[in-house]
Amino acid sequence: MDYKKSKAPVNTVTRNIMDLCRDTHNIYQSVAIISKRANQISMQIKDDLSKKLAEFASYNDSLEEVFENREQIEISRYYEKLPKPSLLATQEFIEDKVYWRDPQQKEQSES
Repeated sequence: MDYKKSKAPVNTVTRNIMDLCRDTHNIYQSVAIISKRANQISMQIKDDLSKKLAEFASYNDSLEEVFENREQIEISRYYEKLPKPSLLATQEFIEDKVYWRDPQQKEQSES
């Protein structure tokens, strides 16, 4: 997934609470869903970054190579400029791109 193409803001934005609890009717449940999705996004970004940086891994103790590796610096800057995972998850939640379900509601409907 290309996170740079996301419409999520780079900086923190004040949100209307009613927009966040529109589907769940509970702000705490909405925040829990956003939090879990943010953790998933964070792990995905971390895996992507570590795979890209693994290409540049050198097992020498040479300081000269550390300062000369421009590609590694550019990759790191790209990931630093991405929106935070919590902002990405909030944007996905508002745009209804997050699948979630409540197992307690299913149990209540079966009873």
